[in-house]
Amino acid sequence: MRYGANSGRTPRLLPWTSPEGKPCYLVSAAEGGYVSRLADDVEATLLDTGADVLDHAREVLADLASPCAEVRFAASRLAECLRDALLVAESRGLRLAATETDEADEDDEQDEQDEQDEEAVPTGGQ
Repeated sequence: MRYGANSGRTPRLLPWTSPEGKPCYLVSAAEGGYVSRLADDVEATLLDTGADVLDHAREVLADLASPCAEVRFAASRLAECLRDALLVAESRGLRLAATETDEADEDDEQDEQDEQDEEAVPTGGQ
């Protein structure tokens, strides 16, 4: 998904939603801006929280005497963390795909330039 006809910028899916529950995107002129760094920090926090919840859920599930309500709570939290992890994975996958596309475009441009340079090199026959 490209932003604008010739902008060359790909929107970044952010790890939060609007008040209406819709996805939020960032279109930035440069990598590493404030909102981009904030999104990186939020992604890291979401993944760390997911790891902590997973550890706790394993403890709950390992205890056969765990109350049903505690198991349900752990399952609910795991579902939330899975949702967050999938959002982070989608965002990173979109950025990775955009980077690979940009690199392929640069390679194509370099190949075209190399071909033009080869055509311009005179042969030493005369």
